[in-house]
Amino acid sequence: MDKNNSYADFSAAGSNPVVNDSEKLLNEIYVDLFLNRLQRLHRIEQLREFIDQALDERNEEAFHKYTQELIELQDSLN
Repeated sequence: MDKNNSYADFSAAGSNPVVNDSEKLLNEIYVDLFLNRLQRLHRIEQLREFIDQALDERNEEAFHKYTQELIELQDSLN
Protein backbone atom coordinates (compact mmCIF):
# COMPACT_ATOMS: atom_id res chain seq x y z
CA MET A 1 0.00 0.00 0.00
CA ASP A 2 1.27 3.46 -0.87
CA LYS A 3 2.20 5.38 2.27
CA ASN A 4 1.15 8.67 0.69
CA ASN A 5 -2.54 7.76 0.90
CA SER A 6 -4.35 9.28 3.83
CA TYR A 7 -6.74 7.39 6.05
CA ALA A 8 -9.60 9.36 4.50
CA ASP A 9 -8.57 8.23 1.02
CA PHE A 10 -8.30 4.64 2.19
CA SER A 11 -11.65 4.62 3.94
CA ALA A 12 -13.39 6.44 1.09
CA ALA A 13 -12.19 3.92 -1.49
CA GLY A 14 -14.67 1.26 -0.40
CA SER A 15 -17.30 3.45 1.16
CA ASN A 16 -20.98 3.66 0.39
CA PRO A 17 -22.34 7.24 0.06
CA VAL A 18 -25.61 6.27 1.75
CA VAL A 19 -23.75 4.90 4.75
CA ASN A 20 -21.62 8.03 4.92
CA ASP A 21 -24.72 10.23 4.90
CA SER A 22 -26.27 8.09 7.62
CA GLU A 23 -23.13 8.20 9.71
CA LYS A 24 -22.86 11.93 9.18
CA LEU A 25 -26.44 12.48 10.31
CA LEU A 26 -25.91 10.25 13.33
CA ASN A 27 -22.74 12.13 14.24
CA GLU A 28 -24.56 15.45 13.96
CA ILE A 29 -27.31 14.16 16.24
CA TYR A 30 -24.75 13.00 18.82
CA VAL A 31 -22.94 16.34 18.68
CA ASP A 32 -26.22 18.21 19.15
CA LEU A 33 -27.16 16.03 22.11
CA PHE A 34 -23.73 16.49 23.64
CA LEU A 35 -23.78 20.27 23.22
CA ASN A 36 -27.32 20.55 24.58
CA ARG A 37 -26.30 18.56 27.65
CA LEU A 38 -23.26 20.79 28.15
CA GLN A 39 -25.44 23.88 27.90
CA ARG A 40 -27.88 22.50 30.47
CA LEU A 41 -25.05 21.57 32.84
CA HIS A 42 -23.56 25.05 32.49
CA ARG A 43 -26.95 26.63 33.16
CA ILE A 44 -27.34 24.46 36.27
CA GLU A 45 -24.03 25.78 37.59
CA GLN A 46 -25.15 29.35 36.85
CA LEU A 47 -28.45 28.79 38.63
CA ARG A 48 -26.69 27.41 41.71
CA GLU A 49 -24.60 30.57 41.85
CA PHE A 50 -27.71 32.73 41.41
CA ILE A 51 -29.47 30.79 44.18
CA ASP A 52 -26.51 31.32 46.51
CA GLN A 53 -26.53 35.01 45.68
CA ALA A 54 -30.29 35.25 46.25
CA LEU A 55 -29.88 33.57 49.63
CA ASP A 56 -27.05 35.93 50.57
CA GLU A 57 -29.22 38.90 49.60
CA ARG A 58 -32.34 37.36 51.19
CA ASN A 59 -34.16 37.78 47.88
CA GLU A 60 -37.00 35.30 48.21
CA GLU A 61 -38.51 36.03 44.78
CA ALA A 62 -35.22 35.39 42.96
CA PHE A 63 -34.61 32.30 45.08
CA HIS A 64 -37.94 30.74 44.05
CA LYS A 65 -37.46 31.71 40.41
CA TYR A 66 -34.00 30.16 40.16
CA THR A 67 -34.81 27.05 42.18
CA GLN A 68 -37.84 26.34 39.97
CA GLU A 69 -35.72 26.61 36.84
CA LEU A 70 -33.04 24.44 38.43
CA ILE A 71 -35.59 21.74 39.28
CA GLU A 72 -36.89 21.75 35.70
CA LEU A 73 -33.40 21.49 34.23
CA GLN A 74 -32.38 18.68 36.54
CA ASP A 75 -35.55 16.80 35.65
CA SER A 76 -34.78 17.20 31.94
CA LEU A 77 -31.36 15.60 32.44
CA ASN A 78 -32.83 12.46 33.97
